[in-house]
Amino acid sequence: MSYNPEVEYMLAQFNRLMAELLKGSVARNTFRPWEVELLLDIETCELDRRNKREILKRYQKAQKRHVERGAESLLKLSEYLERNRLKRQAGAMEAEPLLNAR
Repeated sequence: MSYNPEVEYMLAQFNRLMAELLKGSVARNTFRPWEVELLLDIETCELDRRNKREILKRYQKAQKRHVERGAESLLKLSEYLERNRLKRQAGAMEAEPLLNAR
């Protein structure tokens, strides 16, 4: 695991932003460009209101793991959701031959 202080700082700021979103209100009016980019990405993902909080919590945990693995930038929510979709799809494809064998 490599340590990148800039990405670590971004992760701390990301966690602050996520805490504000999970609380339900963002109380500031100044954002860094990468925060705006992430907020716009979150908005375009059109999350179901019933699942939004849980998805954002899982996204936050995934972001931490992403940085711990040595990432040089933060993961967008759309990228996280796409990775999960591909994992589910791959898992379903692996299970399909087992289901057909019965």
